[in-house]
Amino acid sequence: MARLKDLYKSKIAEQMQEKFGYKSVMAIPKLEKVVLSMGVGNAIQDKKYLDQAVKDLTAISGQKPLVCKAKISVSNFKLRAGEPIGCKVTLRGEMMYEFLDRLINLAIPRVKDFRGLSTKSFDGRGNYSIGFAEQSIFPEIDSVNMFAPQGLNVTFVTSADTDQECREMLTMFGMPFKK
Repeated sequence: MARLKDLYKSKIAEQMQEKFGYKSVMAIPKLEKVVLSMGVGNAIQDKKYLDQAVKDLTAISGQKPLVCKAKISVSNFKLRAGEPIGCKVTLRGEMMYEFLDRLINLAIPRVKDFRGLSTKSFDGRGNYSIGFAEQSIFPEIDSVNMFAPQGLNVTFVTSADTDQECREMLTMFGMPFKK
């Protein structure tokens, strides 16, 4: 599964240096980390939702997620500070490239009515975020025994300075952006 990492080292880095004219190899943008997160609002009433989210995120990422707690109390949502409300995983190195490969080749093609990823989700600093309506697009999740569909956010953190550099790098990895 280190196919994408090898591809980056051999071809993508060369093409990026040629296209953007980097003088040093160290100036070429790299994918630093991938952060997967799930906000579980229903965890306030029933802890089973959070347990299921942790189980699903563990299956998708291959490592145990960190349970995130509410920082402030919000009376309208019956939420108290310190209550568990979501979970997240940060992937780096080999696991990051393995996840990226599975996302591009297995998960994204399973999205219903898929017409390409939005190009409006760049943050202006060379990072990109995607939101999925439910986690069942990943082959590791058994949709028959799924407790409840839950949203999943994926953020790609790069060392690119501009959105154009980030988009070009992710396109070379195989991300299917809208034309």
